[in-house]
Amino acid sequence: MAFINEDYLKLPGSYLFAEIAKRVSSFKNDNPEADIIRLGIGDVTKPLVPAVISAMHKAVDDMACAETFRGYGPDQGYDFLIQKVIECDYKSRGISLGEDEVFISDGAKSDVANFQEIFSGENIVALTDPVYPVYLDTNVMAGRTGNLGQDGKFDGIVYLPCNGENNFTPTLPESKVDMIYLCFPNNPTGLTLSKAELKKWVDYARENGAVILFDSAYEAYITEPDIPHSIYEVDGARECAIEFRSFSKLAGFTGTRCAYTIVPKTVMAKTKGGESHPLNKLWNRRQATKFNGVPYIVQRGAEAVYSPEGQAQIKEIIAYYMANAKIIRDGLVEAGLQIYGGVNAPYLWLKTPNQMDSWDFFDKLLHEANVVGTPGSGFGPSGAGYFRLTAFGSRENTQEAINRIKTRLSI
Repeated sequence: MAFINEDYLKLPGSYLFAEIAKRVSSFKNDNPEADIIRLGIGDVTKPLVPAVISAMHKAVDDMACAETFRGYGPDQGYDFLIQKVIECDYKSRGISLGEDEVFISDGAKSDVANFQEIFSGENIVALTDPVYPVYLDTNVMAGRTGNLGQDGKFDGIVYLPCNGENNFTPTLPESKVDMIYLCFPNNPTGLTLSKAELKKWVDYARENGAVILFDSAYEAYITEPDIPHSIYEVDGARECAIEFRSFSKLAGFTGTRCAYTIVPKTVMAKTKGGESHPLNKLWNRRQATKFNGVPYIVQRGAEAVYSPEGQAQIKEIIAYYMANAKIIRDGLVEAGLQIYGGVNAPYLWLKTPNQMDSWDFFDKLLHEANVVGTPGSGFGPSGAGYFRLTAFGSRENTQEAINRIKTRLSI
């Protein structure tokens, strides 16, 4: 008899997006003439930039020639991409990294989900709430939690509420924790942490022997000068933090798949017997065993992101999405809604009017304006009474959606 991992049964399933799809489908069946605009998904809509396409075309030709053909690539990624990452993303900010501290992967989601495997199942996990579901779900799967309670929280998890009352800034845990998930600029709220605020977390982690798992997938969207792009801009972070980055939102690689994770050799964790071990070595062993690497063609495309042409082209794309964010933000303010985010991130987090339930507002927005967003409660208990919209749509759809909200939505 084969037995299952019963921790999987603790999860409510893909309830959030399954329920969204169900409600949209039902509405569409009843209103086939409705033109539905989707501002809920976090996927990009602009194509890959010319510099990336050109590099990938050349890489395809390399694969057709015996002299330049590539088979299995290096476990950590090709040197040509790792060197560009270090030079352009870190050295330019005064951060020193070794080539063996950079791991190229097929997505920040994959790495964030998989990194917890190298930690003990007894570790106590803290995460901000609302939160990107992958952080929580993978730790549930790994058995680090109890069951889901009536309050929407899993036993054994330390929730760090982020809401309008605390300006979406998490406070340090009152009890000792071992693993801390932070995402800034944040998905879903679109808010950021200052360098001083981030330093508090680094200091806490160092004092308590904790490890920070820092998701900075949206750092390219930061516009304000005093917001750190990397946790390693904070003194001491190289001793306690792992950083995850992605080309998905930076350069439109959501369907192309490429990312990287920084694992400094100075980040340590202990055995039960008190022996310290570098996480870099353990992550390298995990990847070498379970991951075959990102295709050569894709890595050449990612390398082109750092070329002068690539930099100019992706900055235009980012500016396009951030202009969408401003359109959404300004329009919702005109409509009388309370808005957060959209300044340093492509996400808008709005307070539902009149203390309306997140799902009730979803239905109202769908039925009155034919616009789809994401209920905040789907991101955790502290998301109740909030709602997420994204700036990744086309300009035409973004403008039309905001016009509908201002003219059709009864608030």
